[in-house]
Parts: sequence; structure tokens; C-alpha cells
Amino acid sequence: MKKVTFNRSTIATAVSTAILLSVPSAAYAEEAQASATEDKKIERIQVTATHRSVSQEELPFNISSVQGEEIEGLAIVDNAELLRNVAGITVVDRGQRNGGTTNSMIIRGLNVESGTPDDVGESTVPTVSTYVDSTPIFANFLLKDIERVEILRGPQGTLYGSGSLGGTVRYIMNKPDADLTEGSFKLDLSQTDGSDGQNLGFDAMYNMPVGETSALRFVMSHVDQDGIIDAPNLYQLDDNGIPLVKDDAGNCKSVSDGSLTSQQVTFNGACYESKDDIDSVEMTYFKVAFATELTDDINLLITHHIQSDEVGGRRAVTNGADYYGNEYGEYENGLTALEPSERDVSLTSLEIEADLGFATLTSSSSVYDHDGSGWRDNTSLWVTDRTGGAGFTNWFDILYTGNPRPLAHVEAGFEDEAIIQEFRLVSNTDESDSIDWIVGAYYMDQERTTTNFSHLRGLEEYGFACIDVGASCASDGSWWAGVDAINDMDFSYIRKETFEDMALYGELTYKFSKQFRVTAGVRWFDNELTNETSTFFAFLQPEDIPFVEYPTQSEDDILMKLNISYDISDQTMLYATYSEGFRRGGSNAIPDSGPFAEYRPETVSLYEKDTVENYEIGIKGYTDNITYSADIFMVDWDQPQLNTSTAWWAFFMAQNGESAESSGVELEMNAQLSSSLNLNIGYAFVESELSDDLIAPQYENVIAESGARLPGVAEHTFSMSLKHMTNLTDEVEMVSRISGYYQSDSVNSVVESSSIYDEFDGFTIFNASVTFVMDNWATSLYMKNISNEEGVTASYPDSYLSTDTGVFENYYGNNQRDYIARPRTIGATLSYQF
Repeated sequence: MKKVTFNRSTIATAVSTAILLSVPSAAYAEEAQASATEDKKIERIQVTATHRSVSQEELPFNISSVQGEEIEGLAIVDNAELLRNVAGITVVDRGQRNGGTTNSMIIRGLNVESGTPDDVGESTVPTVSTYVDSTPIFANFLLKDIERVEILRGPQGTLYGSGSLGGTVRYIMNKPDADLTEGSFKLDLSQTDGSDGQNLGFDAMYNMPVGETSALRFVMSHVDQDGIIDAPNLYQLDDNGIPLVKDDAGNCKSVSDGSLTSQQVTFNGACYESKDDIDSVEMTYFKVAFATELTDDINLLITHHIQSDEVGGRRAVTNGADYYGNEYGEYENGLTALEPSERDVSLTSLEIEADLGFATLTSSSSVYDHDGSGWRDNTSLWVTDRTGGAGFTNWFDILYTGNPRPLAHVEAGFEDEAIIQEFRLVSNTDESDSIDWIVGAYYMDQERTTTNFSHLRGLEEYGFACIDVGASCASDGSWWAGVDAINDMDFSYIRKETFEDMALYGELTYKFSKQFRVTAGVRWFDNELTNETSTFFAFLQPEDIPFVEYPTQSEDDILMKLNISYDISDQTMLYATYSEGFRRGGSNAIPDSGPFAEYRPETVSLYEKDTVENYEIGIKGYTDNITYSADIFMVDWDQPQLNTSTAWWAFFMAQNGESAESSGVELEMNAQLSSSLNLNIGYAFVESELSDDLIAPQYENVIAESGARLPGVAEHTFSMSLKHMTNLTDEVEMVSRISGYYQSDSVNSVVESSSIYDEFDGFTIFNASVTFVMDNWATSLYMKNISNEEGVTASYPDSYLSTDTGVFENYYGNNQRDYIARPRTIGATLSYQF
């Protein structure tokens, strides 16, 4: 089949020309200036963050929203792209390989995690909670058929519970409509700089009434992105994942085919190959929703989402040179084994809403199942000089002496399933009522399983060959003496957790006058987490390993909120807020006996919840053509949780610090400059740091000093978007969009002396699109990351994953990596609506 390719200069010229055409001419500017004020009135956005539909400007706290129309218009498909349209939020962007399973959103600087965690297995939950409609889940569904995304800044503990330390992000989906028969499809074809192939996307939606009061809505979306990362030094592997061996004539042979001698298996090097575009992404999403009016006062909505992802590898590049001294290219990675991953997620929710007259009662029931697995190339970790960390140099050389083809491959898996039930009773009030209130009850039953199986591929064959060779083997065969059944699994880790959470909450607003209001909120919670974990080293299969029950973590507490707001005019509001948030604690699976026993394990067997106190003062309002908000905030963070590992670098662990603090300013404005030109801008300054020394509890030594900068946080962020609409003819409308995002520099770790510490430059990303609409058809051209910025926000530095080739002269890999933003992407879409 003939390969389809884009002429990039042609597409770039078309996009640029269309954007220039859409910029208002002088004549148009005069016409716009002369147009009546009512033609420029700005659209007031309705949000439901407080479980009532109110305009965004009427809520007395900082909230932003991105409308589904803008998400589609800018061809946004993931959270990193989405949240770059909102100032004050940073995302540690590690691509879809990790973005599908790891919530890396940072709001108001509340983060102590380094940029290195890249596989599910962390102990703590994120500092930002995410909801799909009413379900608390981080599923990272494709951003399709979305009504809007609401971003609530600051702790939302009273209404949204655990994990909402920094804020909450809500994905509000489009609902079935019994009054409409409608549908759409869309094709998307694009190319990304560095890729040899193209990206293909397809979306379809159909809304179908069923009777007079019911409707079904079907959505299907598929994204197939070609990779951009090349791997020049991959091991050639046989069908069992074992490196091929060069025989004495230089031919590549499998260790299992019987053609190699024990001498060759023991001493000969591996065969290598190169592969391009290894980080391909394929995602398929389905949604079906059914809505009906059971009676005039009772509505029912049931929604089912499923998504399946297959990712070829990480969107990360390696700096420096390979074993031969060849500098790595612009989009090259030095890994020696591929790192594919896959995941599946399903979510089913049932929402019943009943109007009781004085209040509306809502029952929200959800069940979800989220599981996946992925391979991780850990070889550089094993052949790296780590005397600065664990006290070992070259684990391969010490434990598995002489293996000329080191390959450590970790199979990491996870499964997360939960049942969630929430009841809410929201008062039905109007402007004349002096009291608004909401009360609710929440229950969650969650089970999580995390697995890590480390395989030293080819070790079994090397071990038996070493026994056969005897004294000439580097280890004399003594390591293998008396071993009846050698296999390649050197370490296994299986953690099973259950989490049960119950809560009662409520908020009450009393209107002392039409201008002056006070809101008080409270949430009582009681949760319990259990942990049983199985760990073992050196060649036992998982079924042979017993589970150990670790201490149960139980917590209950009360969270408070107080908000005061005053209307200094009909269109301007002042407000002040005190709010609290928390994140549940847990237990660590730390060995207390055996060769890998942790020193003073009782000091790290549990980690406690962390809490924040938020103080905020703001102003927000609107005129006929402008909406705006501005606030200053200060957050005190008590006992911040930090994911780390034991002294042996083998076991997941979380610990509490003493305290941290964050403060800053947030500004946002949306302006309708004319009847056809809209401008949205935002800026935030955030300063976040430890306010006490961070101490390792086992050894009581300081690992980060007070004043250390919190990782992943940019002090300055700025976002803007400009949208222009014009009629080219009576039948053709053109909509043009330009957006930009800037963030200043950031760091990779709170511990400056750590081997994973790194510093990242600030960067700016611009996107643009132009859409032509005629009747039911629309076509668009777009360009993302126009200046092709790297946009590095996370890394595994050379100091952590460098390679000591002086010891392993047959190993050519290098696992140092910088995670980059998606490079320049140029594309076109064609859509039809009916």
C-alpha cells in the first residue's frame, strides 16, 4: 500500500494564510468599533461545582472552565494540552505511557513528588482529585464529547473529600437529549516532527430519542499516533525475550536453540538492532448513556465508559553518547529493551435525581475497574555506580558476576477497582431565600493491587552455562552451586490494599443581605486502609511467596470551610475563604527481617494523612464584555507525604515531612473584544517550598533543608487564547484560534543533593487552528507546538541512570532520559454533523 505523507510546508502555509485571513482588517475594526454594545456581550458560563447550576462569576472562590467547543476546536486529546490553557496549573508531562495512569497535575504548588516516578506503584494518592461527572476517578479518558472541564483551585475537602489538597478537576460529559436526533463524525490526520508516519483519529457520536422522555447517546473515538522516538541500541531478543548471542563467527543465535557452546553463552556478547518510532500510541474509547424521565420529578441517567490503550514506549530522549561515542540524536533514546504498556478502564455510573419540592435528592452510584501492565528497562540501574545512594556499585557485577549481556526488565502491573455511593440533598431556593444548603453522605470501597516482577533475561541460561564452564567462569559457578531450579526472576513484589472511606458533609450559606453572604462547610470522614504484601528476592516464582499483613491505617477527622462574600456592586464581588483539605495515609510494606531488613522499620511502617489550610482573598466580576477574577492565597501544608524507597532501593515507601507552604497570585480575564473576537488570558505566580527540614525517620538525618523548592512547580505561568469568527461568504464561516502557554523553570526533586535532582528551563508552547464551516460540514487545519519546544518537565538524570561501560564493555545502552512535550504536530480534520 502506498504510504501517505504530508507536505509540511504546504500545510504550514495553508494554516498561516488562513490565520492571517481571519485577522480583522482596518475596515472590519472600524465596523466592530461602531457596532452596538449588545453585539459584544460576553457569554456567561454556567458551572455545577457546588451541585447547583450558577454562573462562574457568582461562585465566591477561584474556578476556571474550558468548554468542550474549545477542546474540540484546538484538537486537544490529553490533560497536558488541556491544562496548558489554564494559568496556574502545571503538569509533569511524561506522555501517554504514564499519563494514562499517573495523575501529575499540580495546583497551587502542592507537590513534593519528583519527576522520576513513571510506573504505577506509588503509595500515596495525588494532591489533585479528578471526577468524571460525579465519580472520583483518574481514568484519563480521551477528551471527547465533553460539555466542559471545571478546574477548582485550592482545597475542596468539604465537598470533594480525600486527595483534593490542591484542587479538583471535573470532567462534565454531554448527556443524552430526548428532544434531538443528531449525530456527527470526524476524521483527523496529522504528522508529528520526528515521526516517519502519520497520526489518525476518528470520532463518532449519535444521539437518539427513545419515546418522548428518553434518549440514548453513543460515542466512539479512536486515536492512532505514530511514535517519534528512535532506539539505536536495542538488544535483539528471541521469542522468550532473551538477548541473542554472537557466536565466534559473529552470527546471532538464540541461547535456547542448542547451537551455542557453554563457553559462548558464558563469554560472548549480545546482538543489537535499531528501531524507529517506538513510542506509538493507540487508544480506543466508547461511551453509551441512557437518560429518561421516570416521572415529572424523577430523572435517571446511566452511563458506561470503556477505554483501551496500547503504548509502544516512553516519549523520552537520552542526552550524551552511546558506548561507541556516538552522540544521541534529537529524538533518540538509549534503552536496550522496549517498554510497551497497555491498560483497560471501565466506568459505569447510575444517577437518579428527584425533585422533592423543597430540595433535590441525588443518588450517584458508580463502579469502575482500571488495570494495566507495562515493561520497564532497568538495566542501567543495575550497571550504574550508585555509591552515592544505596552503597552498592554495579549490582550486576557484585551479584551476577561476569554476565556479558545484562538485561533487567521489570514487568509492572496494577489493578484498581471500586464501588462508590453518594447521596446529596440540595435545597431548592431562589434569590429571595436567605438560606441555601447542601448535605450529603459518601461511601467508597476500593481494592488496589500493584505488582513488580524483575526479570534478568538470560540469567537462567547463563547460570547453567557458568556451572558447566566451572573455574573459568567469572564467578567460578559458585553463585549457582546447589541451586536446583534457576529462573530469571530475581525480585517479585505484590501489594494488595483495601481502602474503605465513609463521610458526611454539608455546607450552608446564610444571606445577611442581598449583598452579604457567609458560607460554612464541614466534612466528617472515617477511613481504613489495609495492606498485605509479598516480596522476595532470588528466583522464586510469585505463587511460592507468602503474604505478610502490615499495620492497618485508620483515620477519622473533621474538615472545615468558611467563606465570606460581599457584592460591592451588581457586577463585582469580594470574597475571602478559609478551607481545609486532606489526603489519606497508609502503610508501607517494609521488611523487618532478612538481608534487606530496613533499619528501625517501626519508624516507617505507617505514614499519616497530610492536611492543608488555605487562606484566600479575591475579587471577581463582569461587565457587558469582560469577566475577570483575581486572588491572593497562602497554603500551609502539614506533614506532606513523599513517595520514596528504602535504603536498598527495592521497596516502595512513603514518609511524612514536617511542613511546607505555598503562596501566590492568580489572575484571569475573558474579554469579548468585538462581536467576533474573544480574548482569554491568565497569569499565576506561585512560590512553594519546605517550611521545615525534611528528615528521614529511620536515620533522623536531614535530606532536604527548610526553604527547598518544591518540584514540578513553575513560579510563573501564563496562558492566552484568541478566537476570531468571520463570514467569508454567506455560506462559509471561518473560526480561527491561537493559544499560548508559558511556564518558568522548575526542578525535578525537593532533595537538591539527590542523584535524581535536575533543573529544567522554562518554555513556551503556541498552538493555532482555523476551521471553515459550511452547512453541516466543517474542515480545519491546526498546528500544535509551533516553535517545536522540548518542554522538559521530568527526567531521569545522568547522575541516576548513567552507565559504567568500563565494567560492562559489552553493554551499549544508556537509560538517562528527559521527558519531552509532544513536538510540532500539523494536522487537518474533516467533520460532518446532522
